[in-house]
Amino acid sequence: MKEFQIETAQNVAIHQNAAPLLDRMLGYIIDSCVIFFYGFSAILLLRALDFDFRDAWAIYLLVTLPAFLYYVLLETFWDGLTIGKFVVKTRVVKLDGSKAGFGNYFVRWILRFVDIVLTSGALAVVTILVKGNGQRLGDIAAGTTVVSEKRKVSINDTVLKDIAPDYRPKYAQVTLFSDSEMQTIKNLYEQAIRQRQHNVINKLYDRIVTVMQIVPSETPINFINTVIKDYNYYTQNM
Repeated sequence: MKEFQIETAQNVAIHQNAAPLLDRMLGYIIDSCVIFFYGFSAILLLRALDFDFRDAWAIYLLVTLPAFLYYVLLETFWDGLTIGKFVVKTRVVKLDGSKAGFGNYFVRWILRFVDIVLTSGALAVVTILVKGNGQRLGDIAAGTTVVSEKRKVSINDTVLKDIAPDYRPKYAQVTLFSDSEMQTIKNLYEQAIRQRQHNVINKLYDRIVTVMQIVPSETPINFINTVIKDYNYYTQNM
């Protein structure tokens, strides 16, 4: 699982794990099974309703079109997910850290016919392996990638955070928080960063500022990151 760095508009570095190729292939197989099952079930239902199969347009609208638009529709309305991606815990995101939109999903969907359909997936596999950050041809054109959302148990799962030996804290008021409270802050902050939930960041920022009774000059993202580092400094040096 290769790690790469995303730089947000607030100049905050977010480390993301590119989705492993095997996970992407498994997700593709699951999505293909879902599409096949839908088409098969739709035809059985139409037969049960004595549908006139000579009506080609109706077949196209009820069976072919939904299957054809499966990827672009689900990724658009499910924030970068399809059923396959949900199962294997991968997601389509933009490289700059912002939320992908319909235009991004549409471009990668159009180019799916080049790097997956026309080449039986060979071009997509080669491109992903060469790029190293989870991008196939469609992702390169759309400015997106596919990341893994599987959690790895490490120091990041605790309140502890790596800080430089010469680190100097900025907010002494962080000692007002308990370990459990800071762990909650850290978990919410990291989850909001991963999922680009700016509203959660802002609410968390407001709550911390209220407790600490300060008026920080930093952006909400930078401020919360500093608070977590400061708390680690004081707990490790008390």
